[in-house]
Amino acid sequence: MLLLLTIQYSLFSVSQVGTWKNHLAYHDVQNICAADHYLFVLASNGLYQYNQNDQSILTFDKTNGLSDTNITHIAWNQQAKKLIIVYQNSNIDLIDVSGNVVNISALYNKTMTEDKTVNKITIDGIYAWLHCAFGYVKVNMQRAEIADTYSPNHPEYPTSLPAYDEKKDLSQYMTIVSTLSPGGPKYNNFYESKIHHGKLYTTGGFFLSGMNDPRYPGTVQVFDGNDWTIYEDELNKVTGYQYVDNNCIDIDPADENHVFVGGRCGLYEFQDGKLKQYFNKDNSPLKGAIDGRKELDNNFVLINSVQFDSEGNLWVLNSQAKDVNLLELKKDGTWNNHYQSLLQDGNGTGMTGLRSMFFDSRNYLWFVNTSWLDPAVMCYDPSTDKLYKYNSFVNQDGTTYHPTYVYCACEDKEHNIWIGTNIGPFMIESGEVGQESVTFNQIKVPRNDGTDYADYLLNGVYINHIAIDGGNRKWFATNSAGVFLISADNMTQIANYNKSNSYLLSDDILSTAINQQSGEVFFLSDKGLSSYLSDATEPSEEMTDDNVYAYPNPVTPDYTGQITIVGLSYNADVKITASNGTLIAEGRSNGGMFTWNGCDKKGKRVASGIYMVITATSDGKKGVVCKIAIIN
Repeated sequence: MLLLLTIQYSLFSVSQVGTWKNHLAYHDVQNICAADHYLFVLASNGLYQYNQNDQSILTFDKTNGLSDTNITHIAWNQQAKKLIIVYQNSNIDLIDVSGNVVNISALYNKTMTEDKTVNKITIDGIYAWLHCAFGYVKVNMQRAEIADTYSPNHPEYPTSLPAYDEKKDLSQYMTIVSTLSPGGPKYNNFYESKIHHGKLYTTGGFFLSGMNDPRYPGTVQVFDGNDWTIYEDELNKVTGYQYVDNNCIDIDPADENHVFVGGRCGLYEFQDGKLKQYFNKDNSPLKGAIDGRKELDNNFVLINSVQFDSEGNLWVLNSQAKDVNLLELKKDGTWNNHYQSLLQDGNGTGMTGLRSMFFDSRNYLWFVNTSWLDPAVMCYDPSTDKLYKYNSFVNQDGTTYHPTYVYCACEDKEHNIWIGTNIGPFMIESGEVGQESVTFNQIKVPRNDGTDYADYLLNGVYINHIAIDGGNRKWFATNSAGVFLISADNMTQIANYNKSNSYLLSDDILSTAINQQSGEVFFLSDKGLSSYLSDATEPSEEMTDDNVYAYPNPVTPDYTGQITIVGLSYNADVKITASNGTLIAEGRSNGGMFTWNGCDKKGKRVASGIYMVITATSDGKKGVVCKIAIIN
């Protein structure tokens, strides 16, 4: 039996629950440092190492040793046999050719009014001199410590340092490096994404500093779990207009290679990664943004949300335009204008930040207005052309709130509608959905301190995005506090991931995307893309012998992670027993997944043997049984 199990399940090679990954760009080479037969390459503010002897490439990030993200300078010290890495925030790492990293955080942690930014590095013996606006920082790279700091009034302030070219190896080795492929995306800026058939489709950014200040190059990057596909870019050379600030995306339900993208400069249709058509004010009902009384040109046709319906028609929100706001591009190529007066101001100019569209389980179309001028949530019924606008945020206790920004909306598995604002999350209960007047509930979490007091869930926390996983748990992406994971019943904070306690690249997470089949959660920020393999997947409608299995299987002596059972129905009852029927562990599935640490109820590692996984549906009906072989 053990041999049969080994043969059956050795085919499954799946990442361990709890695994973090950073998906960084290494496209734009900024510096190269030769270190014996190795090359350290700074590219797109990330670091990788190339072994000239065996042509191997090793990328570095927070998951394998680095202390921070966004590297600005590197320099090799031949005498100390270490590379110094300086980050944008003045944090410092030292790394040797074997990949061993030592952090020097004194400059980063030092409280000072002067600018700590490092502008240049000079190597002198075992020392690295960091050139800062306030003076110099002398780093002993052999002892991995800051030896001294020098301001201009320091009695030993250096008047001259040995000549050193920080980028002396850049031109010499650029020919070699230009042929390398360390993988990853082309750009590190991520704003909004969708997951379709297991692929992550991403956009790059959103202009935040005014119409005349484009922030990010237009980009569409697609990740299939192993490789990245970069859609045709630099489209300004094709369209004649700027190609910047793509901020929304959706995929044709009938063709995963047919994709629409919206941004600051209009609507883009892609087929197989190539531009198929560009829609603007000249060839469609779309209109340019109104600035004062003037309609701007095609550089400012603001499309901040696109969404396919179940029939393959594309819905489009055109912000800050005159007499147009909600549009439908039919699958036959014709347009329908569903203009809504509630989305305009008194002069007929549309809301400035219409975004976050989705269809709920009732086929209502939801979206929000992010602008502080009129923060609101909208519910639109395509069958009746009726739109409800909710801009009065009154909770269940009669308290009225005035959020400055409303950023997102989504539906949970109990058909409640969640709204993210700059003052926390609100929820419209399923029974009120579609009504003219609704209550913006705030979840009350008991303090459990012997009193009857409770606190509102994440009250005052700036919510950028909300995603619901297969177990109906809520992932709240925040503006400065990382990500909160809240239980299905909304009563328990399971985790708060941030830069300090996880491998997140930023505490400002713009949005999240969940691969419901694998449980992997992607965190998008302007510092890059991170992911975490969670312990929840989309539940199966029915548990069968074919879709319920455990991995790894067999469990070998060197494995210390979670044993994962997948293919379960929602909230399934799971019992793990020994071959003699003794109950070892039990619980409920998170969506379609259950994890077991390989220990009994006393926390002791179980003995070698065959263990039975007995499942039942949430209503008590019998499920299926699978087996796990454990070898100690």
